Amino acid sequence: MPSLKDLKNRIASVKATQKITKAMKMVAAAKLRRAQEAAEAARPYAERMTKVLAGLSAANAGNAEAPLLLSGTGKDQVHLLIVATGERGLAGGFNSSIIRLARDHALKLLAQGKTVKIITVGRKGNDILRRTFKDNIVDYVTFREIKQLGFAQADEVAHKVLALYNAGEFDIATLFYARFQSVISQVATASQIIPAKFDATQAADASSALYEYEPSEEEILEDLLPKNVAVQIFRALLENNASFYGAQMSAMDNATRNAGDMINKLTLSYNRQRQAQITKELIEIISGAEAL
Repeated sequence: MPSLKDLKNRIASVKATQKITKAMKMVAAAKLRRAQEAAEAARPYAERMTKVLAGLSAANAGNAEAPLLLSGTGKDQVHLLIVATGERGLAGGFNSSIIRLARDHALKLLAQGKTVKIITVGRKGNDILRRTFKDNIVDYVTFREIKQLGFAQADEVAHKVLALYNAGEFDIATLFYARFQSVISQVATASQIIPAKFDATQAADASSALYEYEPSEEEILEDLLPKNVAVQIFRALLENNASFYGAQMSAMDNATRNAGDMINKLTLSYNRQRQAQITKELIEIISGAEAL
């Protein structure tokens, strides 16, 4: 059984930890609002660009001169996984959910005899994936020193991806990130960005109106498709940023509550042991007095 001094030290230690988790929760809450606004502001632009490209791709279906970013290489042997995670931990299951989705996808592809290459965006994802896929990681991007994410960071990643694609290094690229829904809900998401993939609903919505394009549709696609890669990566980074602060806020709130429960239990044990010690000393004094 721990002594009174040990219990007192443990109570002081947990109280210090509780102060830290409470402060981290407040910091995350302050940063979450700006990050959430940025993520929500990026969604309409990204969705609209997707619809425009969906309409153009439907009009150019089967066109032999369609850009490679739309038609693909015609193969699916080499897959590039772009795994975007956080730079730091202490955010509950935020990083692990993204990594789990990417790892399961990679193992499934490897089981099918495919070649898997990985670009990690964020320190935590790189640290964890290196344990299993060290030989598959072809590049690592970190924005740890960047105070505020901007389009320049997404464009940097997009240039690396497009350079690999133009060099024939892969056939299909899939982006992994966490889509922000609320403070307590962040959904790990996988999205194919090369070749551009659109569902039937998006193509139908875009083709419901008639447009005349100047210059030609092929030239517009050649210009928009590389930009779309950067836009989708930028959206993923913003969604990740908001998801990270939401998850961290929730995790630090739970940690603060747990620390409070632990303090109550330790204080109860301390009081009981202290009372038992006082009672023992009183019994010894009374017993000594009666012996005299």
